[in-house]
Amino acid sequence: MVRKAKLSDVKYIYKLILHFSRRGDVIPRPMIELYEHVRDFFVYEERDLIVGACSLHICWEDLAEIRSLVVSEEYQGKGIGVSLVKACLEEAKELEIPKVFVLTRVPEFFEKLGFSRIEKSELPHKVWADCVRCPKFPECDEVPLIKEIVT
Repeated sequence: MVRKAKLSDVKYIYKLILHFSRRGDVIPRPMIELYEHVRDFFVYEERDLIVGACSLHICWEDLAEIRSLVVSEEYQGKGIGVSLVKACLEEAKELEIPKVFVLTRVPEFFEKLGFSRIEKSELPHKVWADCVRCPKFPECDEVPLIKEIVT
């Protein structure tokens, strides 16, 4: 079940992100940042376990980013990631945010959800603020994609 994250979920979100950041799949997020931005997150709960998480980070009046999409390995391939992204897109629609982008090493996943590849130069410079925390900086191997939201 997808739902908005609660404060009690933060420690589980942190563990998921930490695991996948150690593999280089997502940018690490300090626990304090997760508490500060808990309202950005959706979680997927299965049998009282948080097995997935994803956030919608508002960047500007017309742009948001899907961040920190993580699903426990044993639950991958079951549509959980798709459900989490769709929850973020629905929230973007409710907030009347016309464009949502993502930076990913798995562009095909997002293309199946209607995202289109763009050049990094098409995104505002401020979206790159998190990149300095990435172990791959400045040799980024992520692909930027964007989706127009019909409001």
